[in-house]
Amino acid sequence: MRIYNTLTRKKEELIPLEPNHIKMYVCGPTVYDFFHLGNARPFVTYDTLRRYLEYKGYQVTYVQNFTDIDDKMIKRANEEGITVKELADRMIEEYFHDADALNIKRATHHPRATDNIDEIIDLVSTLEEKGFAYVTSDGVYFEIDKDPEYGKLSGKRIEDLEAGASDRVTSKEDKKSPLDFSLWKFKKEGEPYWTSPWGEGRPGWHIECSAMSRACLGDTIDLHAGGVDLVFPHHENEIAQSENATGKTFARYWMHNGFINIDKEKMSKSKGNFFLVRELAESYPYQVIRFFMLQAHYRMPINFDKDLLDAAVASWSRMTTCINNLLFVAKTAPEEAATEEAKLAATRLEDAITTAEEEWDRGLSDDLNTADAIAAIFDLVRVANTEACVPGIPRGTLMSAHDKLIELLGVLGLNPAETETAIPADIMAMVERRQEAKKARNYSLADSLRDEIAAAGYKIEDTPQGSKVTPV
Repeated sequence: MRIYNTLTRKKEELIPLEPNHIKMYVCGPTVYDFFHLGNARPFVTYDTLRRYLEYKGYQVTYVQNFTDIDDKMIKRANEEGITVKELADRMIEEYFHDADALNIKRATHHPRATDNIDEIIDLVSTLEEKGFAYVTSDGVYFEIDKDPEYGKLSGKRIEDLEAGASDRVTSKEDKKSPLDFSLWKFKKEGEPYWTSPWGEGRPGWHIECSAMSRACLGDTIDLHAGGVDLVFPHHENEIAQSENATGKTFARYWMHNGFINIDKEKMSKSKGNFFLVRELAESYPYQVIRFFMLQAHYRMPINFDKDLLDAAVASWSRMTTCINNLLFVAKTAPEEAATEEAKLAATRLEDAITTAEEEWDRGLSDDLNTADAIAAIFDLVRVANTEACVPGIPRGTLMSAHDKLIELLGVLGLNPAETETAIPADIMAMVERRQEAKKARNYSLADSLRDEIAAAGYKIEDTPQGSKVTPV
């Protein structure tokens, strides 16, 4: 598999340090609120990557953290009159409600920053001992001028960054450079704190991820991922503090997904232009929300509007309808092709299955191109819809197409069964009564039952294989 490595700015073959074992760390949420669609994109993207790697035979140790202590956490907890831990516990539970519904697999490890304070203190102490950290009046800072490679991920130069940041420094700050970043913050009134060699306080944001990654995966990992907004300063700072502490490469590959935009601006809680996944799920199935995000290549921005979600509903329905139709037709299909035309139809469908799988795999192996992978699936849907209508096509071929669609979608984390609507028992009872009425040539009763079924919101279609019922 080839991925675009932000560090080298080119596509590279993904080769793990340990054979057939990928160690990856994905930045998780700050758990002070429900997550919005923009937050969901990296969760879905890298869950899909993990699923594909596992499908290809890799063991994947997948770490996604929870940031459960920071300024936003403290502010929200104080507003609600609860502890930061109570807020974190509640919002982590809410995270899993939405993530599970989006079919995001639980990580191998879900570390919390507050459970790794000792590891954080150890990492800061090492940086201080090596001369990369210093103490100020409000905490401990990393001195970026000591790192000649600072900026290698983002491509930013220290001189340019310092020139742009100098105007923002206040007289109260005693940092050596305006770009030096916090490793440990001394406590303020009303804030949670922990004891450290420098005084009571709490960790800075960047050091948390470095410490949690190291605790779960070791000094060097294969892949680090997150949104493009994390390239600088978060991931740049992770590299600086991790590599200068250990003397080793922190992450060999870096992946970053694009934004979901509203009117061409990044979806953000700070801007107020966001849609919570929980709220969207009141109108759209979670599977459709996931499908919507996977229709675009992960590095490309998505300019969101609800018309696009409505289009995703229609596309997803086309896919699930094909899958259901294949199963429906297969129930009464013969074991072997009944006619020469049926044989030809089976051959065309079997060829389409092979081609779709090859194109699907080609797309995903080329920098996780889910857009191309979904296009390959739709090519199979198109052929299946045509060939399934040929009388006498064999059951095995129909089920092969059905099973292959389920398999390919499953690797994308999409499960058609989760969006199927069960037909209520009373509706099915009316369908059976209608069939009996037709057999008895009581067409008046049959028509009356059809009207009742339609009034209840269901469409009935008479086919050679029997009566098929679907929601309108």
